[in-house]
Amino acid sequence: MSDLDEFRKAKDAFFREGHDSPLTHEQRHGFGGLVYFPENASLRVMAEPDVLPEVEDVEIQLSTGDAAVYQRWAKVRFEVDGGPADLTIFRDAESGDLFLPFKDATAGSGETYGAGRYLDIHQLPDGRLMLDFNYAYNPYCAYNDQWSCPLTPAENVLAVTVRAGEKAFRSGH
Repeated sequence: MSDLDEFRKAKDAFFREGHDSPLTHEQRHGFGGLVYFPENASLRVMAEPDVLPEVEDVEIQLSTGDAAVYQRWAKVRFEVDGGPADLTIFRDAESGDLFLPFKDATAGSGETYGAGRYLDIHQLPDGRLMLDFNYAYNPYCAYNDQWSCPLTPAENVLAVTVRAGEKAFRSGH
């Protein structure tokens, strides 16, 4: 079993049984697992971050109407299926964690959550970033509207499709 398969299996177990699962009690009862695109090695991207000269605090709208403050940290540029992708990496001002909310063309088609998906970013010792879209995931508000989630900023909406990671949630899967 690959690392990705193990990750997905553990996530399903957490969603089904975890105390902090985003699923309601009713959703857990019929939960058969999340649905994913097949693993796609071409969507595992090594990117050189173009760190912005000045860290800028920005407010990102939340699904509940409030806003959260993040720092606009860097830009990354790469290709997906021959098309350009230009995304902004954000940083949590308190923890320093890197965060990539994005929305691609699959969101409009219903294949993925309409408000976009997230990707946790890991910086390698040499400064490059590993963007493994096979680990792209839905925000908790995709499962339950009681959660408040950052919405994808307009600067991170892609015209290309990213067929990797988690698909749209449908109760009963």
